[in-house]
Amino acid sequence: MSLKIEVKDIAGKATGSIDLPAAIFDVQANVPLIHQVVVAQLAAARAGTHKTKNRGEVSGGGKKPFKQKGTGRARQGSTRSPNQRHGGVAHGPVPRKYDQRTPKKMIAAALKGVLSDRQRASRIHAVSGIVEATTTKAAINAVRQFSDRKNLLVVLSRTENAAWLALRNHDDLHLIVNDQLNAYDVLVSDDVIFSEGALRDFIAGPATGKGATAVARESEVGVSA
Repeated sequence: MSLKIEVKDIAGKATGSIDLPAAIFDVQANVPLIHQVVVAQLAAARAGTHKTKNRGEVSGGGKKPFKQKGTGRARQGSTRSPNQRHGGVAHGPVPRKYDQRTPKKMIAAALKGVLSDRQRASRIHAVSGIVEATTTKAAINAVRQFSDRKNLLVVLSRTENAAWLALRNHDDLHLIVNDQLNAYDVLVSDDVIFSEGALRDFIAGPATGKGATAVARESEVGVSA
């Protein structure tokens, strides 16, 4: 069983259709699974570089603040003790990794679940010819023809460098290449707009379990000295 999605050009005219595999775009969404995968993705994005200095790392110290007896105060041995002003921090954060182990099958199942949810709500669209848009305004209008909702996820193929350059600076558009599509980006977007090439590549890659080879876009390639 497959679903059909209409493909429109930059002028809004239907130019054909694409069959969407039910195994990707019409599955039951597993909400706890999606939650676990998204939490793991956000955790992996954390830098984990937080750090406080303990009593052995702060400057100063080595001198007893005041004599042991006769002051009526609790005895102190260092000015850098955690209970002293400018002292070290006790049990503070240290650099660590937040990565969680997430099996590839779970990641794939979560993506299929959120894509199916968007498809059932008619929030997945396909457009052809973005690279033919001569101006940035025309490229944005080509994507915006499908929805007036705020946050749109635009999925492009790695060869559509001109479309990427035209759309990358628009505030309400989040761009991603088809082989990096993930559950979180789909969830936080109101609609998902595929370029025709990106949708065909996505179906041909993840649908068969054979990931496409990642090739850097022109804008990602550094200029050699």
